[in-house]
Amino acid sequence: MVRIYPQSPAVGRFCFVATAVWSLAWAAPLGAQTAGAPLPSPGALKKMSLEQLMDLEVTSVSKRPEKLSQAASAIQVITGDDVRREGATSLPEALRLATNLEVAQIDSRQWAITARGFNNVLADKMLVLIDGRSVYTPLYAGVYWDVQDTMLEDLDRIEVISGPGATQWGANAVNGVINVTTKSAKDTQGGLLVTDAGNQVRNATAARFGAKIAPNVYYRVYAKYFDRGDSRRVSGRNANDAWHMGQVGFRVDGDMAGGAPFTVQGDGYNGIFGLSGPDNVRVNGANVLGRWSRSTEGIGEVKVQAYLDHTHRRIPASFTQDLDTVDLDFQQRRSFGAKHDLVWGAGYRLVQDDVINTPANAFLPARVARQWFSAFVQDEIVLSPDRVHLTVGTKLEHHDYTGFEWEPSTRLAWTPDRQQTIWGAISRAVRTPSRIDRDLFSPATPPYRMVGGEKVVSEKLIAYELGYRAQIRPEVGLSLATFFNTYDDLRSLDPLTPPLAFPVEASSGLRGQSSGAELSADWRVTPRWRLRGGWTELRVWSGPQAGAGPVRGTRDSIARDPNHQLSLRSLLEFSPAWEFDVSLRYVAPINSQNVPGYTEGDVRLGWRPAPGWELSLRGRNLLHAQHAEFYTPGARRELPRAFDGKASWRF
Repeated sequence: MVRIYPQSPAVGRFCFVATAVWSLAWAAPLGAQTAGAPLPSPGALKKMSLEQLMDLEVTSVSKRPEKLSQAASAIQVITGDDVRREGATSLPEALRLATNLEVAQIDSRQWAITARGFNNVLADKMLVLIDGRSVYTPLYAGVYWDVQDTMLEDLDRIEVISGPGATQWGANAVNGVINVTTKSAKDTQGGLLVTDAGNQVRNATAARFGAKIAPNVYYRVYAKYFDRGDSRRVSGRNANDAWHMGQVGFRVDGDMAGGAPFTVQGDGYNGIFGLSGPDNVRVNGANVLGRWSRSTEGIGEVKVQAYLDHTHRRIPASFTQDLDTVDLDFQQRRSFGAKHDLVWGAGYRLVQDDVINTPANAFLPARVARQWFSAFVQDEIVLSPDRVHLTVGTKLEHHDYTGFEWEPSTRLAWTPDRQQTIWGAISRAVRTPSRIDRDLFSPATPPYRMVGGEKVVSEKLIAYELGYRAQIRPEVGLSLATFFNTYDDLRSLDPLTPPLAFPVEASSGLRGQSSGAELSADWRVTPRWRLRGGWTELRVWSGPQAGAGPVRGTRDSIARDPNHQLSLRSLLEFSPAWEFDVSLRYVAPINSQNVPGYTEGDVRLGWRPAPGWELSLRGRNLLHAQHAEFYTPGARRELPRAFDGKASWRF
């Protein structure tokens, strides 16, 4: 167990600078020794060249496999090995590796994560999937990041799209899609024990075991538990938001007769989250998912998926929610000649939401059942073999709140040679209303200060994108994406009795724009030393729609975004047994919340003393004793410097 509590900012800055210089000092001689030599084998650690990385197959852009280098979208892939080298202890931490995302930690357990602007606590314009299961909550059209967990050692990849993906994934895939995929049970055989401890991750323990149970059928089971410490108030005192949670799960993968692969998997969790008041937040939930596919010459490839999901959340003095979801999805892919690759599908979702109201808040009616029906079709047309591909498609959805919604897109990719791709896209996406828009009344009885209602309609986006992706040299790759987004019918709060500020009614009285650029680069300096960097530039504007009355929603309340971000990672191997990684990030001020800009650094040292064993030490947020990333000063929490040690054993 490792517990270190340095308090002086100078100590953290010295540690970070010293280790960074040490990293660079080691890199030069290593480069001289290994230049032109074959890549050394690091045991079970998988290594990929830049060319291999560019040839990675991704599925989130078109719902079919395609090479990352040729995808007509701003997509980044975080591999399981990337997450291991980062030392991430949660999915939100891992998402910091995607330089096309805004990732801000709010307190010990809450995160604000989005892409391309209009970030907020709800993250209501990002669609997040874990192994094909949507983790969106219809209560507020967002994601409870504190209960989105998996055994990170079993993570295969995270595909992150910045920009709309509604044609494939539907409503709420407005500003982007995060698609988390875990490994097949076949690839996680044997045992694994992991333990992690420090001053913030006070205790994290996980165990997994996998085996073969029949010809071509494999399983794994896992259990994990963590206890995380408090964030800090601005004064430096504990914020009393420490939390702990346990989770168990299983996965079975196999092939039926005739070569039809199937997957059955599930998870269950239970946790307690600290609050400043006399009681705590209590959560639990479970899910089970089944997926089957088959490919034949006559019908092409067919996939069928279904899942059940139950979540429970009790927030003292606010509300208690029980949410049950049933989701069915069908998809078929078939080629017609050499020029058309057609993908189409249909889906159905039933959500039953049961809320126990409190004097502070009431969702009326307290119990609802909502249905979604959807269908999509997309055709990739080969205009010039291996050169020009045009992809057109649309999704049609029916939602109980707003009826039919359509979400078309057109994407064009030109590959002048194997090292370059130029792409552009025009898309439409919507964010449908949630219960907090339509059904929330606060307080629970009149006179209300805030009321929901039918004035809230779907938020609408038209997105224009242009991008370039290239492997400039065998050891250097880069990607650039630019965008211009226009939004209509953004959520606002309209005073019911102007000029009084309250009461207010939820409405759709705002419009907005966002524009910017996202640049990422990857340079393999030597076979043992790699540099990765990313830069984003963003401008966001919002204001009343033409003809709208007084609205309280302004840029200050609906957009909480830094104008630019910069990140740099150095990944160095001293030898097949030793790794040394340094990360540096700069985030500009969030002016609408008076959050100052900050620069932070992380360091990780990893050692594999014997086959199956790995030990590591990590320091996070080393440049400050504590710093803020989100929220206005009165409600703000700050993140302290943190250290932890981790050990894992595979057998």
